[in-house]
Amino acid sequence: MSVHLFTNKESALETQVTAAQFGDEEIRHELISKYQPFVAKCVSEVCKKYISPSRDDEFSIGLIAFNDAIDSYVIDKGAAFLSFAKLVIKRRVIDYIRQQTSPIIMTSINNLNDQEEKTESPAEVQISREKFEVETEAWYRRTEIEEFQQQLRHFRLSFKELTEVAPRHRDARESALKVAHIVFHNEELRTKVLSKGRLPIKELSDKVTVSKKTLERNRKYIISLVLILSGDYVYLKDYLKGVDV
Repeated sequence: MSVHLFTNKESALETQVTAAQFGDEEIRHELISKYQPFVAKCVSEVCKKYISPSRDDEFSIGLIAFNDAIDSYVIDKGAAFLSFAKLVIKRRVIDYIRQQTSPIIMTSINNLNDQEEKTESPAEVQISREKFEVETEAWYRRTEIEEFQQQLRHFRLSFKELTEVAPRHRDARESALKVAHIVFHNEELRTKVLSKGRLPIKELSDKVTVSKKTLERNRKYIISLVLILSGDYVYLKDYLKGVDV
């Protein structure tokens, strides 16, 4: 995801994560040990129950996901590490639950026909699987929106405010998205947006065809688009597709 306005505590954590990525196994073990309660909380939010580190397999899945999050976190691409790790843990656990609960038909059609008693027909199994997949996707979407809302708060923005400032015309929205892509692909401009929470209008005006007045008017909307482009937002990015950038 992206670098937002880090507190000193967050900065220290990012430094430890970087050290672990570069092979400091002592720090890695320290992080994994220290944040076990955090992992348990994340897993519990998915499972909707108390998670025992010693008894529940879901906790082990979450702990592995936390370790993987250490390796895959990119400090200049998103929110604080714990926000990123939370998303990785929840996604990994929901995938695990899906694997455990999805109906798996290992026998052939002939074997199914030979069974004298069936609790579910193939059609019912398919309907059940499709329903679970729809519910899982809905959960992913809600999780992304929650993560994005948290990130917006770091920039003193909200969905309500974005709704109010978003350009009304399609052409204007597409123009704003093109500007956001220019910012995203320019490391210096992207860093200023993600670390300082501001749109560098003066520097940006030399690289785009829109006026400074238009950039200022759409400033908050463009910042929100840069956050989406810089983050691990699979479904939110779907809304941005289809624009020639």
